[in-house]
Amino acid sequence: MTAGNASFMTEFILVGLTDLPYLQLPLFCLFLLMYVVTVLGNLCLITLTGLNSHLHTPMYFFLFNLSFIDLCYSSVFTPKMLTNFISKNIISYGGCMTQLYFLCFFGISEAYVLTSMAYDCYVAICNPLLYNVVMSPKVCSSLMLGSYLMAFSDATAHTGCMLRLTFCDANTINHYVCDILPLLQLSCTSTYVNELVVFIVAGISVIVSSVTIFVSYGFILSSILRISSPEGKSKAFSTCSSHIVAVSLFFGSGAFMYLKPSSAGSMDEGKISSVFYTNMVPLMNPFIYSLRNKDIKCAVRKTLGKKQFRSETVSSV
Repeated sequence: MTAGNASFMTEFILVGLTDLPYLQLPLFCLFLLMYVVTVLGNLCLITLTGLNSHLHTPMYFFLFNLSFIDLCYSSVFTPKMLTNFISKNIISYGGCMTQLYFLCFFGISEAYVLTSMAYDCYVAICNPLLYNVVMSPKVCSSLMLGSYLMAFSDATAHTGCMLRLTFCDANTINHYVCDILPLLQLSCTSTYVNELVVFIVAGISVIVSSVTIFVSYGFILSSILRISSPEGKSKAFSTCSSHIVAVSLFFGSGAFMYLKPSSAGSMDEGKISSVFYTNMVPLMNPFIYSLRNKDIKCAVRKTLGKKQFRSETVSSV
């Protein structure tokens, strides 16, 4: 690699999750299986939500977008990650910056979609009579548009700041993806502005999302405690439980990775944390939102019933 300005850096080498030879094949098989399940699970939710009219509600509108984001999010880096397990993984400078942009875009989009879903739960439980008015199609579309616009601006800020850095002789990224913090470690110029942007942008996203989610669930908990029937309380808790699990996984692992000083822990610890919000969250979300969801189970039976009826009709003809 040529020392000097970032534009002369033609490629980077991704170290991957581990450099232990005997773990490469088992990890390749594990993450390949996880990726296949992630793609199939999210595609199934997208298909079910699109085909079944009784799922055309605000809750499933957000779930449709969440599944779409998870599908794209995992596809940004997983193919490269799998390649790294079986060969030396080299990524071009342009490819690395593109991967960084979409990693930030879909990650931030997911944070705001989860926040919108918390608000949806709040309205459904605390103001059920006004639910259809408050969560109108226009409001839902505006929330999603706002989520994507925030993700676009934040991802542009992170990537733009990264493009201004100078990378010298070091081109080995101690990670399996072109993420912000591993790239900052390679810069031979000051990264103060970049770190400031990370704390400000990530801090705003986390604070806005966390405050909205905590306030929403504060009102939700207050409303649930006022419900007299055990059945009503159980139904209300089941409505929120899936979302609470998804939020805990995503924000917990993301905050551990980004909201700490770069010297507070090794990048190896960061890679383990990254696995949760880059691999586990997109994998788990379809199961979290479908295993105990009667509407999804009904949609599966209805869709399979239609396919079986069509196949019987074709065979009889």
